[in-house]
Amino acid sequence: MRAAGGFGLTMTCAAHVDALGQGFAGQLGVFSDRHLEGLTRLAEGIKKYDSIAICQLHHAGMRSPADLIGEAPLCPSADEETGARAMTHAEVEAAIEHFIEAAIRCEKAGFHGVELHGAHGYLLCQFLSAKINRREDEFGGSLENRSRVLLDVIKGIRARCNPDFMLGVRLSPERFGLRLGEMVSLARQLMQEGQIDFLDMSLWDSFKEPEEEDMKGRSLMSYFTELERHNVRLGVAGNIRTPADVEKAMAAGADWIMLGRVAILHHDFPLRYQADPDFEPLQVPVSEAHLRKEGLSDKFISYMRNWPGFIAEEAEKAEEAEAG
Repeated sequence: MRAAGGFGLTMTCAAHVDALGQGFAGQLGVFSDRHLEGLTRLAEGIKKYDSIAICQLHHAGMRSPADLIGEAPLCPSADEETGARAMTHAEVEAAIEHFIEAAIRCEKAGFHGVELHGAHGYLLCQFLSAKINRREDEFGGSLENRSRVLLDVIKGIRARCNPDFMLGVRLSPERFGLRLGEMVSLARQLMQEGQIDFLDMSLWDSFKEPEEEDMKGRSLMSYFTELERHNVRLGVAGNIRTPADVEKAMAAGADWIMLGRVAILHHDFPLRYQADPDFEPLQVPVSEAHLRKEGLSDKFISYMRNWPGFIAEEAEKAEEAEAG
């Protein structure tokens, strides 16, 4: 529906590359050849409307619920809060291979490319975080070592998929123990080396200042738009919900815009925007009926209940609880 609604690039939700990396119930899987039939159907459905079909590759790491995967979640280092256990060296190498194999599977299914989800505190992001990753082998310590898993995945995909298979990376520049300066350095390296086609910066709010005090005084986005991009396209995501927000983000130097929440609310946001630059999207909370009309399944609607105030009845319950 989003492809039919005018999105130039349509990306799947996070698709887990390992059964032990599942992050939520009902999540799309891409870790087995038994998924090929469904993935092929999905890729064909997106391409039917001349939209670029991208599968987002993901491993939740320590954010995998133990009751969902049936055992303690995996993490670069042991994590007391989540009960995650430290990955062995062999498990780290296996995780790299799982990402590469998932990309190969997506290419077989007919996707134009994949995006590596290295943001939001998931496994690739956990390796990048000096706070979470306390390993003492070649996958921990320096930024170079903490980036090794991500860079090895990129190298493997480039070596084992066709040259025209698109490859992107999603990064968070802060939170989860990340340091903005390090993420700027990593973004610069990814652009300079030119092994990826696009970089997707998830900023939470595309127009805010950084959280780190010594980095304030300018927008968080500006730290990335000022980088020499070479042949890499820079995208941003975070609190972009209206045509005016889109225009503002593009004017600030982004090459492309990633929409999430408003694309859930309006499968045809681009067409509405094209027809009326003053189009005002719906505000949350919205009804279940509206979400079903926009193509959300029961599992997807159940997932959206985790977002306070998104679904109308949940907002009403919250108000009742607060009043009571």
